[in-house]
Amino acid sequence: MNVTQWDYQIFQMINGWSGKYMYWNPLMRLLSEDAEYLFYVGVIVYWFSRMRQSRKMVFESLFAATIAMGISVIIGAFYYRDRPFITHHVMQMINHAANGSFPSDHAIGAFVIATSIFLFRKKEGYLWLLIAGLIAFSRVWNGVHYPLDVIAGAFIGVLTSICVHQLFLRSSYAYKWLGNGIDYYEKWEHKIRVKS
Repeated sequence: MNVTQWDYQIFQMINGWSGKYMYWNPLMRLLSEDAEYLFYVGVIVYWFSRMRQSRKMVFESLFAATIAMGISVIIGAFYYRDRPFITHHVMQMINHAANGSFPSDHAIGAFVIATSIFLFRKKEGYLWLLIAGLIAFSRVWNGVHYPLDVIAGAFIGVLTSICVHQLFLRSSYAYKWLGNGIDYYEKWEHKIRVKS
């Protein structure tokens, strides 16, 4: 059995659960379609907490997310894989465009932000990583991704986040640039608060 066959067999098993355990379907749809907004809200809340470490964390997460999504675009330009519902008969639980399946952008986005949070705030980070994992799993359950799509997305997200974090830890120039950027923002933020 090659990797593609294994990937499809695991997909069939997980996607088949949507017909067997239908009481989970509303939650899985919610995770696939709306749970990503938790990350958007989380980033905003962390930023406006006005804690310097949280703002560094948010900047790193967004910087890493930009790089990770760029990597996804490059991979997609060289390797195109149809969605499962294009190639096979599946239990498709959510609507989705018939575009490229590999890697999963949802998994990339969730894991890159969750990992960035984990690197700064371990206890909260575990919860964010759990949510990211559930989002990735739900994409397979709902028939819009193969397991390897979300595994690759998670890998890209985690690795990019770690590399960006190490860049700011090891490069005095990058660390100084980040600090100056936050200082500049906070100066204007203070002026706006004083005027209001």
